Amino acid sequence: MKRQLRIIVAGGNAAGPAAAAKAKRFNPNADVILFEAGDFISTGTCEMPYVLSGEIDDYRKIIFYSPESFMNDKGVKVFVKHLVEEIDTQKKQIIVRDLIGNKILHYDYDRLILTTGSKARTLPGFTTQFKNVFTLKNINDLIEIDKYIKGNSVKSAIVIGSGYIGLEAVEALIKRNIMVKLIEKESRPLPGADDEIGNEILKIITNHKIDFIGNVQEIEPVIAGDKLHSVKLGEKFIETDLVLLSIGFEPDNFLARSAGIDLGRFGGIKIDQYAKTSNRFVYAAGDNVEVINAVTGRADYIPLAAHAYELGHIAGENAAGGNVKYEPFVKNISVKIFNKFFTLVGLSESEARHHGFNIKVLSAKARSLVPVMPGSDYVLGKVLVNLSNDKILGALFWGGKEISGYSDLISALIKLNAPVSTLAKINYNYTPPLSPFINLLSIIGKQVK
Repeated sequence: MKRQLRIIVAGGNAAGPAAAAKAKRFNPNADVILFEAGDFISTGTCEMPYVLSGEIDDYRKIIFYSPESFMNDKGVKVFVKHLVEEIDTQKKQIIVRDLIGNKILHYDYDRLILTTGSKARTLPGFTTQFKNVFTLKNINDLIEIDKYIKGNSVKSAIVIGSGYIGLEAVEALIKRNIMVKLIEKESRPLPGADDEIGNEILKIITNHKIDFIGNVQEIEPVIAGDKLHSVKLGEKFIETDLVLLSIGFEPDNFLARSAGIDLGRFGGIKIDQYAKTSNRFVYAAGDNVEVINAVTGRADYIPLAAHAYELGHIAGENAAGGNVKYEPFVKNISVKIFNKFFTLVGLSESEARHHGFNIKVLSAKARSLVPVMPGSDYVLGKVLVNLSNDKILGALFWGGKEISGYSDLISALIKLNAPVSTLAKINYNYTPPLSPFINLLSIIGKQVK
């Protein structure tokens, strides 16, 4: 009788549960086991800023499965507080530390899926070992920040880094009546946006009494006991009750590196289109991998939850005996900034130039609804076009909730390799409470000569 296939998944956030559930569904006879070093699996990390703000009133609402419910619903054994410390690729075995009993365990595998995700970047001296220095990467971080705010007199905070998470965290802290200073090494917030949208974001955060400090090249912590007392910017000292580091993420690939699995130039695991690594028995998915960018055709690091979930399904199916490829990814990301939204799809202008494209930018400002309708406001859109073939490279949008649909349409056209003139040929939906009479994208498409 053929031995039962054992599939082990290391990592339990977005990609891990997706991979484990898909593997079990594709091959019900497989023995599928998921290990997670933390306390929780299957969590809504993108929702964490809204728990921090109080808009979502309980962090448990963004924990979608417990180990028990995942076993009951998906048929996958789950072990939390179990850290995979080592992979022996010769023996096809992992070494796991049970963090509860502090025991070392050995598990053989037929297929291994690495979904170890990413880790928050930190700054020299700004260690989260200090009681009032935090990152916002997982549910435990969220719980610790919330506990500290509730248990201490937190009247002021410094957020270092004004990317997507930084801007969401700033808004969350303001909603908790905490005065915030936002520190950024670039001259404007959200460096991924262009200058015009960066200025719009700066206006909004300034209107909400947030002190933005840009062009910061050197920053030093000033420590008092077990807390950070202030930060030093040049000759200036800024006292604070709390510091939140939000300077981006990087792949968490100690396991892969130590096992000799090939990594790419961003530090992510190299995978083929079947999500297989350089070791034929090991697959990988999530924020720890590099994927093919649909615009450039090159390997890229795009740590987004939706991509992690999709790639997790592919890794799970293939580890269980499937043969499905992933399609190159179009980056499609958005952020809420108080009452406005920003989206970036495909390449930004700086990314396009970095990759050697000769570009033109088509832009327009138009109403979200017909002017007489309540709630009508202006939307700004910019579409980046490759001058050599008039194909769409990317787009930026700034406005209300409608821009999510604009970004999705641009993403689809990039995938279809459509010319920008297509925007002028689409029959857009219209009804006064929902859409404008002339769509912003149609206006941009008609600018094509």
